[in-house]
Parts: sequence; structure tokens; C-alpha cells
Amino acid sequence: MSLPKLSLLEIFLIEILVWLGLWVASEYVATLLTTIIAPIVFAILVIALISEGIERTKVPRLYFQVMLISTIAPLLAGLVYWLVTRE
Repeated sequence: MSLPKLSLLEIFLIEILVWLGLWVASEYVATLLTTIIAPIVFAILVIALISEGIERTKVPRLYFQVMLISTIAPLLAGLVYWLVTRE
């Protein structure tokens, strides 16, 4: 059984749905995870791009795109949640 190939848009939408679900379930946990995971993923992306710039690797371009999406998705989900729930 193989996994289906997902487009970047599908990956982004799945991540947004998961993050929004987390924000709805527990605002405190979502805030903690967003402030921890987004910078870590961004740092890994920057290090990978620097490494790629120094010496070309066989890492597919999709990896870098998914890492960027994984940095943006929690921040965007938090922003959407804040805009919807603010009073």
C-alpha cells in the first residue's frame, strides 16, 4: 500500500486544518507549539539552505517547499484564529 502523492496546496491545507483544530481544542497548547515549532522548522530550513548553497545535495526541492509551508502554516493558523475569535 503506497501513500498518495500530495500537492503543496494539499499539504498546506492539511497543515492549516490540523493547526486550526489544535487552536480550537486548546489555545494554550497551540500557542506553545506555534512559538516552539515554527522557529525550529525555520532554523532547520535556513541551515539546510546554507548547506545546499555550500555543497549541492540530492535533497528534492519539495523538501524545502514543505519546510517553508511548515513554518508558515502554524503562524497563519494562529493569525486566522485570532482574527476570528477577537472581540
